[in-house]
Amino acid sequence: QVHLVESGGGAVQAGGSLRLSCAASGYTCTSYYMGWFRQAPGKEREGVATIYCRRGSTYYIDSVKDRFTISRDNAKNTLYLQMSSLKPEDTAIYYCAGDPSGRSGGNFDAARYNYWGQGTQVTVSP
Repeated sequence: QVHLVESGGGAVQAGGSLRLSCAASGYTCTSYYMGWFRQAPGKEREGVATIYCRRGSTYYIDSVKDRFTISRDNAKNTLYLQMSSLKPEDTAIYYCAGDPSGRSGGNFDAARYNYWGQGTQVTVSP
C-alpha cells in the first residue's frame, strides 16, 4: 500500500522560506514522475513543480520559477520542495503526488497522478 506523507508546512511572512518534505512508503520514484500541487481556498488544485525521477528533470509553473526548487533523495525515498521568497499568493494546502505510469508526462494534470498525500498547510502573511 502506498503512503505519501507531507510535512514542513507552516506560517511565514512574505519573503520567507520553507522546505516541504514528502516521505513515501510502498512507492519508489525510480521511474516516471512525482510532483507538488497546491490548492488555495475557493480555487482549483494546481500543479506547482514536477520531477522526472529517472533523470532528475524538473518542471515549474511560471509563478514559482526561480523561487521554488523540487528535488528528491532516493536513499530516503523523500521528495522535497524548497520554497523561498514566499508571497501571500503562495498560501495554500500543498500536496505531493506520484505518477508511477508516466502518463502525466511531467505536466500538471492532477488527474494523471495516482498517489496523493494528505497535504500540508502553507500560510504566507504580508
